Amino acid sequence: MLDLPDLPVRPVLDDLARALADHGTSVLVAPPGTGKTTLVPLALAERGLRVVVAEPRRLATRAAAARMAGLLGEEVGRRVGYSVRGERRRGPETVVEVVTSGLLVRRLQADPELPGVDVVVLDECHERHLDADLLLALLLDAREGLRPDLRVLATSATVAADRAAELLGDAPVLTAHARTHPVRTEHLPPLRGERIEACVARAVRTALSEQDGDVLAFLPGAGEIRRVSGLLADLSDVDVRPLHGRLAPGEQDAALREGARRRVVLATAVAESSLTVPGVRAVVDSGLARMSRVDTRRGLAGLVTVRVSAAVADQRAGRAGREGPGVVYRCWPEHEHSTLPAHPEPEIRTADLTRLALELACWGTPDGSALTWWDEPPAGPLAAGREVLRGLGALDGGVTPRGRRMAELGLHPRLARALLDGAEAVGDELAAEVVALLDDDTATTETDVLTALSRLRGDAPGSRRWRREVGRLRRAVPSRGGSSGDAALVVALAHPERLARRRSADSAEYLMASGTAVELPANSGLRGSEWLAVAVADRSPGSARGTIRLAAPADEDLARAAAPALLTRTDEIGWSDGDVRAVRVERLGAITLDQRPINDPDPAAVRRALLDGLHAEGLEPLSWNEESRRLRQRLGFLHAALGDPWPPTDDESLLQRADQWLEPELSRARRRADLRLSADVALRRLIPWSARLDDLAPDRIEVPSGSRIRVDYRGDQAVLPVKLQEVFGWTRVPHVADGRVPVVLHLLSPAGRPAAVTADLESFWRTGYPQVRAELRGRYPKHPWPEDPTTAPATRRTKPR
Repeated sequence: MLDLPDLPVRPVLDDLARALADHGTSVLVAPPGTGKTTLVPLALAERGLRVVVAEPRRLATRAAAARMAGLLGEEVGRRVGYSVRGERRRGPETVVEVVTSGLLVRRLQADPELPGVDVVVLDECHERHLDADLLLALLLDAREGLRPDLRVLATSATVAADRAAELLGDAPVLTAHARTHPVRTEHLPPLRGERIEACVARAVRTALSEQDGDVLAFLPGAGEIRRVSGLLADLSDVDVRPLHGRLAPGEQDAALREGARRRVVLATAVAESSLTVPGVRAVVDSGLARMSRVDTRRGLAGLVTVRVSAAVADQRAGRAGREGPGVVYRCWPEHEHSTLPAHPEPEIRTADLTRLALELACWGTPDGSALTWWDEPPAGPLAAGREVLRGLGALDGGVTPRGRRMAELGLHPRLARALLDGAEAVGDELAAEVVALLDDDTATTETDVLTALSRLRGDAPGSRRWRREVGRLRRAVPSRGGSSGDAALVVALAHPERLARRRSADSAEYLMASGTAVELPANSGLRGSEWLAVAVADRSPGSARGTIRLAAPADEDLARAAAPALLTRTDEIGWSDGDVRAVRVERLGAITLDQRPINDPDPAAVRRALLDGLHAEGLEPLSWNEESRRLRQRLGFLHAALGDPWPPTDDESLLQRADQWLEPELSRARRRADLRLSADVALRRLIPWSARLDDLAPDRIEVPSGSRIRVDYRGDQAVLPVKLQEVFGWTRVPHVADGRVPVVLHLLSPAGRPAAVTADLESFWRTGYPQVRAELRGRYPKHPWPEDPTTAPATRRTKPR
């Protein structure tokens, strides 16, 4: 029997073994530090089972194998081994192998029967990484068909195990309870204008002064860890240790090992649940994490910084209470804690699904519908991923041989394409170097790919890991010689839609082929480059532009060579800046490469452009004189009074029928100036009975004085403004619109000022006129003011002397 440590998981080991033997599946709920990652696989192996443990992260994979081998008193590679991409330590005696979830997916793809494996342990399945969700779906499918005897154990650090048990066929759920100590919570939010790194450094100093033991600080990424480490460089009696997945193995081991002095471990999310960090009595939580996100609209995909969930914050805090009473210092205001999301968003809902789409195609279910999922892949992002694969030549109905080759490389399909095609174009050495950098862009703080490569070829931090990956990639492709060619071409082969051209001279802003605007940081040595092949860009929430994090200088010839599928040549004929614009444009995606005027544009396209211009600017491009305005008013009046077939003449109605009443002009016109004809000529084409227009809506009406007065049709009435003396003798107002509408008389004084308004002369002469006469005859004594205007002669003159 193994002499296993007395950890909280020990009491459930026998029950767990029975559950797997009887049911074939099981779920183990056990918080970090209970021994579920190390004791469970060893206990199963002692019962004669060959065990594969799938971990979500490389660092956890190596650490778990080292811990188990240590319990056996052996070196890693004997009974306990591990495999990660590019590195493997196992032998003929190995009965427990720890692997990354992604690597186990590749093994399943190569042989779905998983020969030589009795149990698969899915560790930390609650973290919901994309590879882990896919692995679970593929294992369930393999169990249903080829390997019903394959036992699957899902372990979780949270109590949210119901869904996992349901997926595993109503699997038994066992629970191991951790022995924890009380953890006190303190909130130390950033001061005004303080960056999160400075806030974390301040909280670390507070923790060191107030607490015993080591301090574990959670930060979102390697960049923030570097900056906080710099802010703590003056701590002479404390070891400051970074801990993240991109470190060399020796540096990771140093962070996990207690020493003679106090430690401050600056860690990413890798230390939340997958690892045991001994000696910790205080936790500092930045409240931030790096999550995979895709912005398909802007063509940006990658890791973004987000607030942690309440569940993650609780997990982080729990690290302080493993060995005694502890304290967690949270770098956000206490009142904001209630606004945190309850649980982290599963990666399958937010990430770029191109790689998942390739794995599904290799499995034979491109849309994933034949699989059982924890959460089904969103249809839109999955379809977008398949579209990318078609563009890369990986899909053509089903997966192509090229697509299978891409999947075997263990890279994102974009990077696999860059490696395969880049090796052909620039040689396998340079292609492998650039792809290794792009796959691990945290290996450099440079924004220039060329500078980053130069430093990695030397002895920069992360260079050993980078060189190891370069060697793996070179072995994966046929040898094509040395590092001849342009690194920017390899970058562009991976991300052709991120080829970018400077907006203008002296500008740090670029337009990518995807249509997204990005800019270089202020201190970038790439400023001044006309073209860039952008490898990494991100966008802060609320920002209109993205920020370039890693790019290589390029030129137009390289852009054309790298992205021929994005090249388009189109004739663009439309309305722009107040006139017809007809140009022949060559573009690379959204980037204009060249444009020239078209001497003989398509008349139909010009006609559409002119109509668009009229809709955009109204009817102003036409020539509107007094006659055409009055004709429009008369037609509008008849439409209101009589309806069809008299047309409406408001702007919207005329614009809707512009292709009818402006047809001859539109057919001949080539630019705005060609429409400046007198509008009344065109409007008359709308008149159904031109002979009757003057009968129904006469332009002028003759009054008793003999004057022909122009009728005002601007409103919904026909109005005749006329001097009062000129209508003596009229007892009834004239009617228009076939006698249906009385003309409204605006009766004017001799000076032309309004005296009265009426459409009922008989009533006006009887009741209104006497008052008007009394008020005005003294003011205008030279004009006639008869007592009986119905019998008096009409006149436009004064009284005779």
